Amino acid sequence: MFSVHIMTMKILDKVFQRGREFLGVDYPILCGAMTWISDPTLVSTVSNAGGFGCLAGGNAPVDILEKQIAETRALTKRPFAVNIITIAPAYQEHLTLLERVKVPYVIFAGSFPREKEVKRMKATGAKVLCFASTDSIAYRMLNYGADGLILEGMEAGGHVGHVSLMVLLQQLLFQIKEVPVFVAGGIGTGRMCAHLFLMGAAGVQFGTVFAVSEESCAHPAFKEKFVKANARDAVSTPQFDSRLPVVAVRALRNRGLEDFGKLQLTLLKQMDEGKIGRQRAQEEVEKYWMGALRRAVVEGDIAGGSLMAGQSVGLVNSVKSVRQIIADLVRDTEAELARIKKLF
Repeated sequence: MFSVHIMTMKILDKVFQRGREFLGVDYPILCGAMTWISDPTLVSTVSNAGGFGCLAGGNAPVDILEKQIAETRALTKRPFAVNIITIAPAYQEHLTLLERVKVPYVIFAGSFPREKEVKRMKATGAKVLCFASTDSIAYRMLNYGADGLILEGMEAGGHVGHVSLMVLLQQLLFQIKEVPVFVAGGIGTGRMCAHLFLMGAAGVQFGTVFAVSEESCAHPAFKEKFVKANARDAVSTPQFDSRLPVVAVRALRNRGLEDFGKLQLTLLKQMDEGKIGRQRAQEEVEKYWMGALRRAVVEGDIAGGSLMAGQSVGLVNSVKSVRQIIADLVRDTEAELARIKKLF
């Protein structure tokens, strides 16, 4: 039994190697950046437990983000990333801040960065990761100089694309070898992680399970709602009209989700009447989501707030500590590798 365990650990080390070396962590398990949730406490706890925490820049004023970076650095000496949203009002200020404070990893999210913005972050010495929700976006980010990619399937929570992780794995994970490729969206177990690592993933990203961790600052009512939810409860918002392009958001069904549909119709009517332009309408959409998310996470408004969750919410059955979450994922990944080894 002992020799089998040692053998499995060697396999675990092998599948972890690329992600470990790129991220400088014990376990290439990422906690995705979640606005209002991925604060210095959660990020540092994940990193101190051997994973990789990502601080959410979100719509934070630049001085607040600077304080959060300093606080995270005071809480952990391990690597972490700062995630910045390309459509955030303070986005350009965030870029300037990161040029000054110089963090080791920068993740672009929300929409997609320009090539010059990727180069600006790389010039600071940071490794740059970019999200890819389609094959064309993935190759564009590689051409821009991204050091790594995060393939995110539509099963994920928050702002999402329209292609499932199952398809992205075949289109991109099997094809791209020049940079580490991390995967996200709908992942909830270590057993699934084992197969993703064997497919070539450098690491796996989780959001929903960490959102309900003990160390998460989310309101108890928010966490309870997640624990009780089923996978089918996490639905993606529609776009009513191409004149108002909106990035789809996956969240649990509630009145807040219905209100977003009504907001789109109101904004489209105002556009028809010439009272508002497209850019202003899109800003109103993002403003709605940020406010609704805050109400749910901070205030516990689970009826009218935004309960952004991936379909993996159906696999979240209890509130655990970050350390326990990571330990369980590593244990179950190892156990599945041992099971697969016996097949051969």
